[in-house]
Amino acid sequence: MNIEIREASERDLPHILSLYSQPEMDEEILPLERAKEIFYKMKSYPDYRVYVATHQGEVVGTFALLIMDNLAHMGTPSGVVEDVVVKEDLQGQGIGKQMMRFALDLCCKKGCYKMALSSSLKRERAHRFYETLGFVKHGYSFLIDCRNKTEVKDV
Repeated sequence: MNIEIREASERDLPHILSLYSQPEMDEEILPLERAKEIFYKMKSYPDYRVYVATHQGEVVGTFALLIMDNLAHMGTPSGVVEDVVVKEDLQGQGIGKQMMRFALDLCCKKGCYKMALSSSLKRERAHRFYETLGFVKHGYSFLIDCRNKTEVKDV
């Protein structure tokens, strides 16, 4: 499948939101106006961008990539991929693989020492996909759901 990957523009937001509304994503969708606000806030960061994969002009996938500077790791930056999704009826056709190659190329060009991502525990199919691409389980990922928890427990 012939895919083009490019930085997303405001006109892509309705299509991106549609991808996030797929059942596997299991989350509420932002109203378009709020999505625009966040999109422009993200663009104001030096190395935080949203990308889209298109096929024959149609948005068929998306991901975000943040390249962070670090004081550790001898000042070497790292890349964090977020919000990866491919149109449900086109999964398994290499779109996600092309998106991850694109992200990895950007990370390497920026001198990152790693490209990382996290994935919900319940997205087992996605985990298998990432492993086939060469991602390895590395350490643990922890979180506190800030929507439901307002403090860290006492030790």
